[in-house]
Amino acid sequence: MKIAVIDDYQDVFRKLECYGKLKGHEVIAYHDTEKDPVKLADRLKDADAVILTQQRTRFPRAVVERVPKLKLVSQTGRNANHIDVAACTEKGILVSAGGAGNPSPTAELTWGLILAALRHIPGEVQRMKEGKWQGTIGTGLAGKTLGVYAYGKIGSIVARVGKAFGMRVVCWGREGSTAKAREAGFEVAASREAFFAEADVLSLHLPLNAETRGIVKAPDLARMKPTAMIVNTSRAPIIEEGALVAALKQGRPGFAAVDVYEDEPVLGASHPLLKLPNALCTPHLGYVEKGTYESYFGTAIDQIVAFAAGKPINVLNPEVLKK
Repeated sequence: MKIAVIDDYQDVFRKLECYGKLKGHEVIAYHDTEKDPVKLADRLKDADAVILTQQRTRFPRAVVERVPKLKLVSQTGRNANHIDVAACTEKGILVSAGGAGNPSPTAELTWGLILAALRHIPGEVQRMKEGKWQGTIGTGLAGKTLGVYAYGKIGSIVARVGKAFGMRVVCWGREGSTAKAREAGFEVAASREAFFAEADVLSLHLPLNAETRGIVKAPDLARMKPTAMIVNTSRAPIIEEGALVAALKQGRPGFAAVDVYEDEPVLGASHPLLKLPNALCTPHLGYVEKGTYESYFGTAIDQIVAFAAGKPINVLNPEVLKK
C-alpha cells in the first residue's frame, strides 16, 4: 500500500519503534501543514491510506472528493470530528479511529507552564545567556487557590499535584465532573462567579464540542484577579474568540499560559498572544511525548495493517464494508 502521513512536524514518524510494522509498504511523510483542500488532495492523489495526526488537519468533503485512490483514513486517537465521515462513506473510504489517550503528558505540561510562568523561568534563562543575573521575583504556590475547570482524566491529575504543592484546590464543571471532584475530596466552588474570582491559578481541561465552544467568556475573565493566571492546555475555542487577548490587555487576569490556538500551526509569530508580555506560549506540546506518540501512531499503524489483511479494526463507518 502507498501510505501518506501528514503533519509529521518533527520528522519523527520513521523514527518510532512502531514504524517497523509498515515494512513492505511505501510511506511518504509530510512535515508541513497544507490546509488548502485542493493542494492537500494533490498530495494524497496516489495514496491508498492516509494517517491523520490528532486534529491537526481537517479532512472535509472538498478533500475526500478529490482522492479517488484513497481507501483508508487512519486516525490517531478516537476524536474524528475533523473528518467528514459521511463523505468518506459515500466515496467508499473506510475511517478507522482508535486508541486511548494518555492524560499524564498534558497534565505534566500544564504544571510545566504554571511553574515556568510563576517563576519567570524562560526570562531568567535568557538573562543568564545574556550574561546577567537575577531580574525577577517569582510567585510561590503553597497557600494559593488552584481552580480546575473539569475534573476529568487530566484535570484530576492537575488537581492532585496542586494539593501536593499545598494549594487549595477548587473545582468547577458539569454535575458529573463536580461529583467526581467531591468524591475525591476536593472542594467545589460555590458558584461560577466565585470560581473565577477566587482562583490564583485557573486551569482549563474541557474537551471541545458544541457545548463547550466559547464557554469561558469575557465576563468570566474580567472577574479574575489582576494577580491571577489562566492556563489553557485543552483547546483554544473553549475561550470566547478574542476574549483572552482583550482580558490580558486589560489586566484581568494578569497572566496566561497557553498551549493551544484557534488555527494551528502558528507560524511567523502571527498570533496576537505572542505579542503580549503577560502571556507564555508553547506550540501545542501537550501530548507531544515519545510514549504517547508510540501509542497513538502504533494504533494508527495497526489499523492500516489490519485493513491490508482484510480485517479492519476501530471502524467508524462499517457501511463501507458492505459495499
